[in-house]
This record gives sequence, structure tokens and C-alpha cells, in this order.
Amino acid sequence: MEGSEKKEIPVALEPSPEENEGETSEILIEENHPKSKKKKEDKEIQELKKKLEEKEKEAKENYDRLLRTAADFENYKKRAAREKEDWTKFANKDFIKAILPFIDNLERAVNHAQKVADTGVLIEGVRLTIQQLLQNLNQFGLFSFESVGKPFDPAVHEAMLVVETDKHEPNQVVEEFRKGYLLNGRLLRPATVSVSKPPEKEVRTPE
Repeated sequence: MEGSEKKEIPVALEPSPEENEGETSEILIEENHPKSKKKKEDKEIQELKKKLEEKEKEAKENYDRLLRTAADFENYKKRAAREKEDWTKFANKDFIKAILPFIDNLERAVNHAQKVADTGVLIEGVRLTIQQLLQNLNQFGLFSFESVGKPFDPAVHEAMLVVETDKHEPNQVVEEFRKGYLLNGRLLRPATVSVSKPPEKEVRTPE
């Protein structure tokens, strides 16, 4: 229609190739700028340092854990060695303890035979038997200990009788009824004994 106004439609113009090349050049120049390059390198170095510190911390923790494990294993070996040594020393405990009554009987036979006439050969034979048996048991660590005339010690003595006497010091072993034995230095059986005490003073009543 004549007389009508024509509307102008804006048209976006694409940048020219020369302008595109200019912007790309600016980006490349910015990336290749020494400051930008240094910032990038610094950032990478910081990340590497952080990773290195983490690895060093992890390595230290692993080393400490290894040291603790080695110490625990060394303690276990020592404990196992002690237990094995104790087991070796005392493995025959029950066996040896079972033999002791035979020794007791032989010793009683000798003591009884000494009171009978013409029994010298019997006494000597039994005494030799006891001696040989004890020598064999000594190889396993069994030894008797003396008690008569020694102070009474409840750790190694068992009192069966208290004797009033002025011939011995108070609380002294007067007689041994059954010997005590040590196995590798450890008490296997206490000695059965009688113990002295001072005689009681007679109280005289006035006439």
C-alpha cells in the first residue's frame, strides 16, 4: 500500500574474518603471557607439593605401623621362648612327683632295718638303690634340701608337730619326717617337719 511506512528490520552482521583473527590473537597472546604461564606452573607445583606431603605422611604412618608390628612380634618370640623353656623344665613334674613315694618307702626301710641285727647287706643295698635313683632324678633338676637344724620356713616346710625343748632355738626344725624337694629351683614338695618351741615355765603355787 502506498503511503504506508516501511519498517526497518535490524540485521545482525557477522564479524568479519579479520575481526575473528584479532580476537583469537588476543586470547593466544593472553595464554602465552609470562605471568599467566607462571601462575599455571605455580598452581601445578602447589598441587604436587600437596600430593608429596600426603604421600610422606602415609609413608611415615606405614613405617610406624611396621615398627609396632616388629616390636610386637619380637615380644611374642621372647614370651614363646620363655614358655617353651618353662615347659621343658617342668614337663616331667607329675612323673617325678609320682616317684617320690617310692623313695620315701626305701628310706623308711633303711631306717627300720638299722634297728634290726645282721641287716647290714640289706641296708647297704637299699641305700645304694636310693642313691642311684636320686642321681638319675638329679639329671632332671630334682634335688632335696636339708631341713633339720634350720629355722622353720613356711615357704618350704610343713609343720606336723611342735616340740617343747630347750636343746634347740625356738622355731627351729627338730626332726624331718619327709624330705622336701626342689625341681629346677622351684619347690616341688615341702618338707614335713617338727618345730621347736621353748618349754613352758612351771608355775609354782605357794604352799
